[in-house]
Amino acid sequence: QVQLVESGGGLVQPGGSLRLSCAASGTIFSINAMGWYRQAPGKERELVADITSDSSTNYADSVKGRFTISRDNAKNTVYLQMNILKPEDTAIYYCNGNIRSRSWRGASIYWGQGTQVTVSS
Repeated sequence: QVQLVESGGGLVQPGGSLRLSCAASGTIFSINAMGWYRQAPGKERELVADITSDSSTNYADSVKGRFTISRDNAKNTVYLQMNILKPEDTAIYYCNGNIRSRSWRGASIYWGQGTQVTVSS
């Protein structure tokens, strides 16, 4: 089994910063792309940023210049540094990973349970 566990969410004032972490654990052969998504109340889940195994990155236009995604392959962990936070960044943030649990198996998508980020004064 593979598990993704997020941490680092919370309440922050507009203009503030938070750093989210997501650690993959369990039976892991290799991890391909990892990403962060978010879902605000009444809205669909949307991609925030993703990062390939060789650290190529992709960002939603709404977070470019403010958020930075990174990964530590030795720790099977992906991070999301969020700066200059705005009220519209308020959402549940989910990480996902494209992970092969065994060398003879194809990769599957796994999701974390989500962490709440609230930006409010």
